[in-house]
Amino acid sequence: MPATTTCTSTPSDGAPPVASADAVVFVMPEYNRTFTAPLKNSLDYLYYEWNYKPVGLVSYGGVSGGLRAAYAIKPALTALRMVPIDDGVTISRVRRHIVDGRLQVDEMHTESAAEMLDELAKLSAALAPLRPDLMTSASGGS
Repeated sequence: MPATTTCTSTPSDGAPPVASADAVVFVMPEYNRTFTAPLKNSLDYLYYEWNYKPVGLVSYGGVSGGLRAAYAIKPALTALRMVPIDDGVTISRVRRHIVDGRLQVDEMHTESAAEMLDELAKLSAALAPLRPDLMTSASGGS
C-alpha cells in the first residue's frame, strides 16, 4: 500500500490476498541504509494476516546490495510473527544489471532465488498449523 493511499477499507476487507498466502517475498531497495517507509506502511496495515508466514527477501541497492535494509527489517517482521529466512537474493550495484529497462539476472541470482523458494516451501508447510484461520474467523465460524 503506497504511503499516499487513504485506507477506506478495514484490514479484513483488504487482506484476502495476504491472508490466503502461504509465504511472502518482499523485493526491496535499500534507502538511506534501511528499508523504505511505504514497505513499513504496508506491513503495519495488517497484523494477523502476516502471522506465522515465512518471508524471503530480495534486496537491491549499491555496493551492499540492500543487505542493510534486509537486516533492518527483520525485527519488524518478527514483531508481526513472521519468520524471515536467511536465504535471500541480493542484487549489488543494481544499475549494472538493468539493460534496456529490464533486470538481467546472473547465475548467482537464479541459484539464490531457487534456494530461497525451496526454504520458503519447507517453512510454509511447517508453519501452516500455526496460522490463524482468518477466513473462518471473519465469517463468524469456529
